[in-house]
This record gives sequence, C-alpha cells and structure tokens, in this order.
Amino acid sequence: MRVPATYMRGGTSKGVFFRLEDLPEAARVPGPARDALLMRVIGSPDPYGKHTDGMGGATSSTSKVVIIARSSVPDHDVDYLYGQVPINDAFIDWSGNCGNLSSAVGPFAIANGLVDPAKVPRDGICTVRIWQANINKTIVAHVPVANGEVQETGDFELDGVTFPAAEIQLEFLDPAAEDDDGGGAMFPTGNPVDELEVPGVGTFKATLINAGVPMVFVEAAALGYDGTELQPAINEDPAALAKLEAIRAAGAVRMGLVERIEDAARRPLTPKVAFVAPPKDYVSSSGKPVKADEIALLARAISMGKLHHAMMGTASVAIATAAAVPGTLVNAAAGGGSRDAVRFGHPSGTLRVGAEVRQVDGEWTVTRAVMSRSARVLMEGAVRVPDGIF
Repeated sequence: MRVPATYMRGGTSKGVFFRLEDLPEAARVPGPARDALLMRVIGSPDPYGKHTDGMGGATSSTSKVVIIARSSVPDHDVDYLYGQVPINDAFIDWSGNCGNLSSAVGPFAIANGLVDPAKVPRDGICTVRIWQANINKTIVAHVPVANGEVQETGDFELDGVTFPAAEIQLEFLDPAAEDDDGGGAMFPTGNPVDELEVPGVGTFKATLINAGVPMVFVEAAALGYDGTELQPAINEDPAALAKLEAIRAAGAVRMGLVERIEDAARRPLTPKVAFVAPPKDYVSSSGKPVKADEIALLARAISMGKLHHAMMGTASVAIATAAAVPGTLVNAAAGGGSRDAVRFGHPSGTLRVGAEVRQVDGEWTVTRAVMSRSARVLMEGAVRVPDGIF
C-alpha cells in the first residue's frame, strides 16, 4: 500500500504525519486496523530495537505518528491526534499529547490546505487553532509565513536541535487535566507534595500534577543524583531505570490514571516521571557549558523508559506550572517564591517556558502555558506498507 505522508521535525522530536483523509478507509477510525498500519509504518514491534524496517528512529523522540484533519470542533482549524509507538511492544499509546510535535501541526495544516486560505497572510504570522484530540485541549500555534508559504528558516536556536530555524510560538490553553484523565484537578491528590509509597523501592516526596501531561516529580537527591546527569548515566543503568519506572507506576495509581501498578505498563506515555534539583553548573550533551546563574532549576525526565535527550514539550508545561505554584518540589528546586516563567536546564541545554496560574477557592489551576519551538518538513511523499496487514 502507498499512503501519502510527511516526515516532520517538531521541536526536539520527529514523526510521520498523515491527513486523516489519506489513510486507508479501515484506518480512519480508532481500532486495530489503524494501530496495525501505523506500527508497520514506524517498524514496531522490533525485537532488535533499531526500527530498521520502518520510519521510526528507535527512540521515544522519533517513534511517533500524527493524524491531522479539518476540525470537528467549533472555533478550531484542525484536529490533531498523536500516537506514541513503543519500540518493542505491539500497541500504540494514545493517552497523551506530544508538545514538541505540536509545533509541526500548524505548518503541516497550512501546507496541506487544512487552514482556510483567507486566514493565511502572504507575509506575517498565521494563527492556527488546534484541537488536541487525545486530551481535548486547545493549542494555538503562531506560524511565520513568507510569500504565502510556511517560513522554516530562521535564527531561532532550540537546544537539542542541530540547526537554527524559524520560531513558532505555542500557547497551551487551560492545559490542566479533565475528569476523564486524572481526577479533574491540576493536583489530583489535592496536595502540592505527597508521600509516594513505591512497593519494593521506598517512599519518596513527590509532586503529582496534571498540566500539559500527567507528571510525577521527585527530588534528584532522593535518587542519589544532582540533576546534571546526561543520558548515559541513567540509560546505561538498568537498576536506575527500573526504579524510575516503579515510581512512575506508583504515581499512575496515586493519580487515578490506572487501578493497579501492573496496568501502568500498558500506558507508558503517561504519566511521565522527572527529577528536579537546584541550579548547578554542568556541560550539556553537545559540550556547551550551562551556568547555574542562567537557570532557575535542573530537570531530567524519562520518556518511554529512557532519559529524554532534551525535554518533552508537555513535560515543559508541567515544569513551568509546578514552578509557579508555591510548595511544590519544582518550586522549591527553583528557590521558592512566585513566577510566571522559568528557565530550566535539561540534558541538551536550557529552555524557557511561561505559565499563568491562579488559585480559586483553594485550588490551583493553570490558564495558559507558552513556549517557543521550531519545525520543518524533512521529507514528503508516501510511505509504503505491505498489503494485508489488516
């Protein structure tokens, strides 16, 4: 089968993008046919862990699929559905959003005629209102346009991405969770910090928050880290990865996302687990020095069982939101106080994210988070999938 597709980078991730109308009819609706097609496109499940026979890149950042359609929701331009494809397992996790690939949705929609041409300026900024269908939230993308086409080149540098590009500003509106995914509150337990019991591992102070994505934050020091760790220090330590997965699974139960700890394995995308620490000098994975006085805190996050090479976009929203709320572990790592933006250090460098929070009737909520990313088309045409996979 020949299926029209576009291979795109968005932020520090990349994935295969499809228009819903271009998918085979059986794959235009959720279910086994859709998952079978998209897993085969990526090359999963792959017991070799290489994605040699597919478009995936054998990392959590590069094993992703996106489906875009004209929006079915009023006052929105497109519907955006995101799938995280495990490398070794035969399923797709549709439980959350990819903040990084969110930056590529607007450019894809404009280039593929899914945005009303009257809204696209010849030169300037095109505002694309995106309905994030996984989590039922609105994302507003501000996409630069030149000569009536998406402008991809520019001087905006994003740590974790090799080359500069044009800046795309993203607004995540009301990014806290809703009742069907995390208890209906930004803090599902009602507390900025909980004592999280992790069977067979121990008890940890944890901030459990739903903002952008469900997150479990713990202190780096409680794990024996200082927050400056790069990928090899974590990803080459099976015991460390097992401990972090145990913490994630316990957090999933405490947040009401799964009923039993063993159920978390079927939901590897969410929640995510991260550890935070006060600022400290370190050298990023590219060799670039990061000074303690340049950042408010250090953050390292696990994505699909491995330390992320930079920082997931949705996790960045959670970091900024938690940093703005007094009493959370993230706020404490950043030195306490109140703030509407935070710059944190991650393995590839630094990132600044803004978050507007407020307290109503004793409960915290986040109204908007803002960050800048970039995106570009890597290849467009069609993917080939062996016939008969359905």
